[in-house]
Amino acid sequence: MKVLHVIASVESRHGGPQEVLRQYCLAAGRLGEHFEVASLDARPDSAMASAGIPVHALGPGRSQWCYAPRARRWLDEHVAHYDAVVVHGLHQYHTLAVWRACRRQAVPYFVMPHGMLGPWFRAASPWRHLRKWLFWPWQDYRLLRDAAAVIFSCDQEARDAPRTFWPYAARGAVSGFGIAETAAAPEAEAAALAATCPRLVGRRFLLFLGRLHPVKGCDLLIEAFARIVASEPDLDLVLAGPDPGAQADPLRQLAARLGVAHRVHWTGTVAGPLKVGLLRHAEALVLPSHHENFGMVVVEALSCATPVLLSTGVNIWREVVGAGAGLADAHDGAGIHQLLVRWIALEPSVRQAMRDSARRAYLAHFQIDAAARRFLATMSPHLRAGAH
Repeated sequence: MKVLHVIASVESRHGGPQEVLRQYCLAAGRLGEHFEVASLDARPDSAMASAGIPVHALGPGRSQWCYAPRARRWLDEHVAHYDAVVVHGLHQYHTLAVWRACRRQAVPYFVMPHGMLGPWFRAASPWRHLRKWLFWPWQDYRLLRDAAAVIFSCDQEARDAPRTFWPYAARGAVSGFGIAETAAAPEAEAAALAATCPRLVGRRFLLFLGRLHPVKGCDLLIEAFARIVASEPDLDLVLAGPDPGAQADPLRQLAARLGVAHRVHWTGTVAGPLKVGLLRHAEALVLPSHHENFGMVVVEALSCATPVLLSTGVNIWREVVGAGAGLADAHDGAGIHQLLVRWIALEPSVRQAMRDSARRAYLAHFQIDAAARRFLATMSPHLRAGAH
């Protein structure tokens, strides 16, 4: 199967969808399939290229819409060479260009919205939502309506999708996502932890790992942590991840006002053995997001046999709780507080059982090659005669 994936940008700084795409391309190669990528970037992404993934840079895209006239011409000339096209994301020029080219060439295409149909954004940013809705009937509505399938990451995303824009018409399919196993040498993990976070040596800690962004609910986590520290004198909190919107200073000030600054650790962006060490040695990963379509870091934690404490704003919370791999509660102050209270009330044997369940959940539902097989199986019935 020869598949072209089209995305606005493959730069890793844009987050989850780019990593999903990279891992799926690598998994497809292991399964004997051929995936290529077209983006509206000005030049091919070095990380993709170094992994041997063919990338066609059709930009630069202009404005927030990423208008790139070269993309339309290239797609018109090349889409017929592929068995299928997969569109990643919504609301930008590449979606319109794919819709036009695939209709002209009678090439089946699929859409992966990556959470961009989540109703949380409508309430959080009504003016941005209105601007998108003005274009909706002429662009993304037609894209979804005519797609062979709209592929969702989980049941919650599929349920939420019809609630955000009107009109809405789509043939939905839930394929799920997966990631490669998170791994590093134990000695390297321990050394990285000791060098970067020496105050954590010998202490228990809860871990937040992700962008420091208002949607992530880090303020709720710090406030909830401040309410339980008195009963847990050996428990700390680690906030790890980049700070693209200058959120760290207000969060540090919040921790200081609440008297827990000495119990909260800030690492900045983490990768390699340090990231794996934090995930593996944390008592639990905490993700208090107001909205999270999938949460790649959740699956990374599960691969490390680390339980996860989630807000119900994280779309895969039902899958995690159903697997016995964590707990979930509402994405507000009371809910996140209760999440921590429930966790510290658990017996050690129950926490260990959750660790075992976390690992089993990863292997059963989120291992990358299995997820790639489900993805390919979702597309197969819609391919043109002669494609495999």
